Amino acid sequence: MNKVELVAVVQKTLGSSKADAERALAAVLDGIKLGIKKTKNVQLIGFGTFKVANRKARKGINPKTGAAIKIKASKSVKFAAGKAFKSAL
Repeated sequence: MNKVELVAVVQKTLGSSKADAERALAAVLDGIKLGIKKTKNVQLIGFGTFKVANRKARKGINPKTGAAIKIKASKSVKFAAGKAFKSAL
């Protein structure tokens, strides 16, 4: 499922216009982004938890040349599915 399909599902569920569904989805995604920036953790009971994960610096290999390279430390977002979400699968 992509964003367009998700907007269509939200539109059908809300019984609203496509524009309203797009705004609703955008608001939810913006809220998750803001929560991750502020508290580094967004927990949606019954769905799952978004957390900031720190990746350590490490050595890698350039696939084109085969040369060893250094990969800088970085941050990423991880998602852990909640119990109710897992059981729905």
